[in-house]
Amino acid sequence: MISSAAHPSGFEFSDGGRWPQAAQALIRWFGEHARALPWREPGVTPWGVLLSEIMLQQTQVDRVRPIWEEWVCRWPSPAALAAQPLAEALRAWGRLGYPRRAARLHEASRVIVAEHDGEVPDELDALLALPGVGAYTARAVLAFAFGQRAPVVDVNVRRVLCRVRRGEADGPARAQDLPDTLALLPQDPAAASALSAALMELGQTVCLPHAPNCAACPVHPCRWARAGKPAAPEPAARRAPRYAGSDRQARGALLAALRASAEPLRKAELDQAWLANPVQRERALRSLVEDGLVHVADGGRVALGAADGRANAAE
Repeated sequence: MISSAAHPSGFEFSDGGRWPQAAQALIRWFGEHARALPWREPGVTPWGVLLSEIMLQQTQVDRVRPIWEEWVCRWPSPAALAAQPLAEALRAWGRLGYPRRAARLHEASRVIVAEHDGEVPDELDALLALPGVGAYTARAVLAFAFGQRAPVVDVNVRRVLCRVRRGEADGPARAQDLPDTLALLPQDPAAASALSAALMELGQTVCLPHAPNCAACPVHPCRWARAGKPAAPEPAARRAPRYAGSDRQARGALLAALRASAEPLRKAELDQAWLANPVQRERALRSLVEDGLVHVADGGRVALGAADGRANAAE
């Protein structure tokens, strides 16, 4: 028998249990209990998966679902989106929040058309080179769109990893997260892809940060449960940034007014969208221009999108 030291995925995660058996149980659980999400349906293209992953960043599933469905129907391929001006993408983004994501998706669609023959690439480096695609999103596309053996680590997977593999309640991001998660994945790419989705679903619906439903967990008891569920160290208190009255709210109000208008707005018309603080309004408008989300057109009118229809690559 090959030792578990040679194959880290064979580590003992519970009394008398080894990880490969637990992983199979987790995959079966996912097949029976996974939420019905449209981007998980058979036939969804890699483009549809990429759209979902970027839209889901810091945004709840219920808010993303109708916008994703609209985008997939309207722009079923990167080429379809790339052929449209940025203003249309920003208008269709609606109030999903963080509109620079829409600008980056639009720019990514143009890169995909120009450099990848209109097809979402299936290699890590090529995905990481796309605007708006980071380490998590790139690996999520590899796993969920292309069925590859790629470690997908978000905050939910990290929590499962801490509890199952390390016996800890939770913890900050570590350089070891990716190799540790990769060690949990079966060698078979299809099984690895399924387990990646299952780990994420477990963290989102069962292995919750404050009230985990261990009775419903297919791999209970994990190392953390066996250790008596020790609490995580209390993080330093962080005050959430206030949204009401913030520059972010001012930016959103200006964008909402521009999205609602079929034509560019005169500056005096746009000013009506944020009367609370004129100095803040001008600052918000300048930042939108700098981000390539709006521009000042002929006659001083303000319009959605950058002047040349492209978004800035700046963060």
